[in-house]
Amino acid sequence: MTLEYLPVLTIAGSDSSGGAGIQADLKTFTVHGCYGASVTTALTAQNTTGVQAVHGVPPDFVMQQMSSVLDDVDVKAIKTGMLVDPVCVSTSGHVLLHPDAVDTLIDELFPLSDLITPNKAEAELLLKQRNLPSHIASLEDMINAARRLRTFGSQAVLLKGGHCIVSLEDVANVSSDNAQVIRDGLLDETSNILRIHGGNEQHVGSLAVDVLCTSDGRVTIFARTRLESTSTHGTGCTLSAALACQLARGIPVTEAVRLAAAYTHIGIETANPIGSGFGPLNHVHSIAPCLIAPRTKTNPYPLTSSLIRSSRVIWKEYVQHEFVVLLGKGTLPKENFLHFIKLSVSQYYARAYALLAAKSHEFAPILAAIDVVFSIIRESSMHIGYCAEWESPSLTAYGAFLIDAGLQGDPMKLMVALAAAAACLEEARAPNSWVQWEGNPYLKWMEDYSGDEYQKAVKAGLEMLESRAAADAPSLIRLADWKDVWERCTRLEKGFWDMAMNLD
Repeated sequence: MTLEYLPVLTIAGSDSSGGAGIQADLKTFTVHGCYGASVTTALTAQNTTGVQAVHGVPPDFVMQQMSSVLDDVDVKAIKTGMLVDPVCVSTSGHVLLHPDAVDTLIDELFPLSDLITPNKAEAELLLKQRNLPSHIASLEDMINAARRLRTFGSQAVLLKGGHCIVSLEDVANVSSDNAQVIRDGLLDETSNILRIHGGNEQHVGSLAVDVLCTSDGRVTIFARTRLESTSTHGTGCTLSAALACQLARGIPVTEAVRLAAAYTHIGIETANPIGSGFGPLNHVHSIAPCLIAPRTKTNPYPLTSSLIRSSRVIWKEYVQHEFVVLLGKGTLPKENFLHFIKLSVSQYYARAYALLAAKSHEFAPILAAIDVVFSIIRESSMHIGYCAEWESPSLTAYGAFLIDAGLQGDPMKLMVALAAAAACLEEARAPNSWVQWEGNPYLKWMEDYSGDEYQKAVKAGLEMLESRAAADAPSLIRLADWKDVWERCTRLEKGFWDMAMNLD
């Protein structure tokens, strides 16, 4: 799908080190498929350690630049930096706007703006200018400040919280009547498979939180993992430039903020250190259109995470099914458990993984698939220890689905189906879950599924899935096929729980 190459204008200062200002804006415009035009308001001598000098461009010449561009080019969006962003105070703490200009900023420019994106220091400066409560130290302060700033005339306000300490508990305590919360990239209670195998527990004590207040008074909180990085030079410029591109395409402001924040976040996380101070982001991480985020330390399984989100309703019904909960508590009637064991699909799993090995072209994925086959054989011996195998219509249907997925041309369909099946008892390993280990009559069975051997097989499957997706990025249609397979497999897996609870 080819995007229209829309013209977007930046009115900002020049950064000689290339990480912020016009240079950052033009890079961001390009990777978002937009044509970048520029009006230079100031020349700066700066690097990653700070700003050494500023040379302002005469206002008449700034106006001439604007006229030259706008008289000729059909600009779809304009973003301003070292004029109005409002960039009054940069991320590194440098004051970039003369105090006498703040009133002009509020009175004349904000009413013309669709969106302003102040950081904490800028928001406090603007509110103080109008003798409004200005201290921002908590999430509640951020929400109140965003609402007050909205009265200054812009259609929407995005208050950036990079300098505010906010915890997951703070976000959870926000009333749904007060604000909508978008937890982009944060794991919830249905994502324990990602938390367990990711190897990097997310720090819930410190999140990066932005607050959006729109013209209808609605507040949206964007919460994501806080990154410890020195590659933050030009963060504000990059975010607002990405926002300008999304808004130029007519994307609604809430979704535009989500997409722009995600782009900026990944830019920080994937940046290579440049300079001896606070270096720039990686602006070109998305130079090639990609429907799946790159693998990072905080999100090592982006495809699996995306598949879970795409089927969040049925997935939650699956991983938090009544059968699983009662099993974990040790109160599941024995006849229900035995009925489930009779529905063993292990033989089909083994055949499916064998097919996956046959479709692989390198030794590493072949070995990983064979390891899983042996793990399934060991698992089957547990089932045989409980009762003899018994075939049911649902088992036959599910087995046929797995084998059919394996026989189709795209081996990723089979990987996706098998990954969905592997997560059935991850909840048993989750902290603070409903699982009762002591005195549980199904303890041995649960320990086998949460033990090192089985979990090693699960992780191998996830690694194989994510590595293959990263090496062979899907098209929009192909990704939709994967999501369909994931959801169908989840429904079939849930069907086993349903049958186990409905013996009639």
